[in-house]
Amino acid sequence: MMKAEKKVSFEEAMNQLEAIVTRLEAGDVPLEEALEQFKVGMDLSKYCQDTLNNAEKTLTKIINPDGSEANFEELATQPEGE
Repeated sequence: MMKAEKKVSFEEAMNQLEAIVTRLEAGDVPLEEALEQFKVGMDLSKYCQDTLNNAEKTLTKIINPDGSEANFEELATQPEGE
């Protein structure tokens, strides 16, 4: 379902993951198919988690006037004047 050559959006991955979970929770999936769907679900879950982590890193960076990047959390904990 998730192949390296075909990128899906975060929303598409979440929808696919929700569909897999719903189907597996219903309990009417043959064992072999359930195992395959579980593997696909784990890949989708990792992709979604990585996407969220990257978004968080991007959102917590501040571009300084000199063009350098600083982490927002680090700046927030420094005393003023540093």
